[in-house]
Amino acid sequence: MREANQLVGKTLGELAKHVKPGISTLQLDKVAEEFIRDNGAVPAFLGYGGFPNSICTSVNEQVVHGIPSSKAILKEGDIVSIDCGTVLNGFVGDSAYTFCVGEVADSVKQLLKVTKDALYLGIKAALDGRRLGDVSNAVQSYCESHNYSVVRELVGHGIGRKMHEEPEVPNYGRRGCGPLLKSGMCICIEPMINMGSKNVVFEKDGWTVRTKDRKCSAHFEHCIAIRPDGPQILSSFDYIKEVLDSNAI
Repeated sequence: MREANQLVGKTLGELAKHVKPGISTLQLDKVAEEFIRDNGAVPAFLGYGGFPNSICTSVNEQVVHGIPSSKAILKEGDIVSIDCGTVLNGFVGDSAYTFCVGEVADSVKQLLKVTKDALYLGIKAALDGRRLGDVSNAVQSYCESHNYSVVRELVGHGIGRKMHEEPEVPNYGRRGCGPLLKSGMCICIEPMINMGSKNVVFEKDGWTVRTKDRKCSAHFEHCIAIRPDGPQILSSFDYIKEVLDSNAI
């Protein structure tokens, strides 16, 4: 699991080199697929449930599951969530990061920072013997305290030899409730946080989800393992940080 997830991190790091104004999301998709295959894995998303590409690219008001397109050209001030998955030696890796395209408004940067911070607060609460609601509540309470809203229709998930396994991992909930967290479980925690209303729209393409009010949405995801000595992050943003340096969120 660690090897598959580290490859996702390396792929996101490779993509960080290319996220610039003027590039299309389809070009990013091609970079990702080539990198994943060159490293002995296959893209987990390609063909999954009929999804046509190797990564999800969700721009600005798109929350998740955006389909890469030659017509979707990134421009200065955009944000783009890139969700990536790999299958390596029979195990699945999955992680996501929301990138800034050039200079982004401070208000949008703040949304990204809070969402990313909420991810780590959720991870911190993912302790052996605790309840999943502790993770969900940590994400929800932090984001709502900053006046952002939590998407309800989409959640994180268990992961292993399959992309989506039990349990579902909501970004909202009550402490002390939900499935028991046990050592050996692997889950993906992925806050999807909106600047405006929590309401979303499912687009006609069958995949893309956007905010109803068309305000920006941010998305960060790590795959973690529950261990007796605390949660272990299996994926990584370190490869992104190496590329972006001080410009990383």
